Amino acid sequence: MQRVMIGTLVVVLVGYLGLCALLYGFQRSLIYFPQPRTYRGQLTTATLARPGVPVSLSVRPHQGPKALIYFGGNAEDVSHNLPGFSAAFPEHSIYLLHYRGFGESSGKPSEEAIHEDALALFDQVHTEHADVTVVGRSLGSGVATRLASERPVSRLVLVTPYNSLQEIAAGQFRYFPVRWLLKDKFESWRYAPRITAPTLILAAENDEVIPRSSTEALFHHFAPGIAMMKTLAGVGHNSISGSPDYMPLLVASPASP
Repeated sequence: MQRVMIGTLVVVLVGYLGLCALLYGFQRSLIYFPQPRTYRGQLTTATLARPGVPVSLSVRPHQGPKALIYFGGNAEDVSHNLPGFSAAFPEHSIYLLHYRGFGESSGKPSEEAIHEDALALFDQVHTEHADVTVVGRSLGSGVATRLASERPVSRLVLVTPYNSLQEIAAGQFRYFPVRWLLKDKFESWRYAPRITAPTLILAAENDEVIPRSSTEALFHHFAPGIAMMKTLAGVGHNSISGSPDYMPLLVASPASP
């Protein structure tokens, strides 16, 4: 009987470790869902030159001091936002980053690779536009938060943001040691206290992906007076941009909360 129990425990342990190995090996395929670019108009594409990896952008050029940089979700074709952003921000140049593997971007996405691309994009844009608004949605909120902690953004907008991706993953895979397995943690809470730009956090009332507690936890990591949080009624994680209040809040002036 003892041998049977030991044998059973060994089988269970080996199976569990095998599942951990699979989760570790395929984790990025569970985080990133690359999408092709589907919107194309006149002069709407550009390339961000990165060492050995061309990264694609959807753009709307405009002369003047203002620009908007957008980082989208983990399964988002950011080019869809170009017409709406162009109409809402007529005085801004628009830059929408297609993560590595998305659109025509080469390479494979990872937190560090996307962060380095985000820094390079901001630095390039900031040489031509002194006033840069940064918007990050869902996964992109982590990209935008980290960027804003390291660069002089004029205004930051976070749409359906999380405190950390690690916390979200731990809730979904609660029987696995996510803390040790996860490569891309996107710990926005680490960077929020360093941000000095006026920040708007937009939460969805019926968000079925990001728990409200995670968004509120991130909000409380900002220094007092820096961030303001608004909850849009009647919308979910993926439908928040359909709210009639969504675009007006994005466009609103960066007044202090």
